[in-house]
Amino acid sequence: MILEYIRYRIPGSRADEFEAAYTRAANSLRESPNCVDFELSKGVEGPDQYVLRIRWNSLEGHLENFRGSAHFRSFFAEIKPYVDAIEEMRHYVPTAVVGVGAGTPRPPTLYEWVGGQDAFERLFARFYGTVAEDEILAPLFAGMNPAHAHHVALWLGEVFGGPAAYTELRGGYENMLGHHLGKAITEEQRRRWLNLLVDAADHVGLPDDPEFRAAFMSYLEWGTRLAVANSQPDATPIRRAPVPRWGWGVAPPWTP
Repeated sequence: MILEYIRYRIPGSRADEFEAAYTRAANSLRESPNCVDFELSKGVEGPDQYVLRIRWNSLEGHLENFRGSAHFRSFFAEIKPYVDAIEEMRHYVPTAVVGVGAGTPRPPTLYEWVGGQDAFERLFARFYGTVAEDEILAPLFAGMNPAHAHHVALWLGEVFGGPAAYTELRGGYENMLGHHLGKAITEEQRRRWLNLLVDAADHVGLPDDPEFRAAFMSYLEWGTRLAVANSQPDATPIRRAPVPRWGWGVAPPWTP
């Protein structure tokens, strides 16, 4: 990536027409496959100062591809009257110094949205209480450790953005994988597991907004399909991996 900075000094009497020209010129940047993003900023201490930042996919993408395109001709036609007001026009390469400050707004984690670890404890206490009576799943969980529900609650809490308690107390991904090896889980069992867990989620009052349930079901589909694949006699699963961290995906929580 290449950053281009163009600094202008625009008298107050021309500020409105300058911003209007860039509003029109921005359409050419949006349509260019070489432009990643852009931003025009106005000075606070010096209102006559403007900085345009454009992120290009490459130096060649800007200087050769964009400038040789119809997009550039349309762009330049709008901003040409202000070329004499340019004080700097340079390219920069980003460095490794980058980060996000604590003031950046962020959506809550799925763990926070659901209500923390207590919600997962309620969920799996209810779920495994029904599993023992289910003719399809009961054989799969015969001889289950009495603490199993708590252990799975720790796992899902970590997956959904909570403390890394499963990794610290239970051995992380490798331990979870070990519970599935050789089980030969069937598709029928996977579907029943999903259905009963969703019923349990409704019963214990997990959030039912579409955004949370979409993320919730996304992980359950991914996780159960992986468990089925890893449980087969001829499986060759990856033995060491981090515990997955699941987020909102394409549908963060909606706010009006």
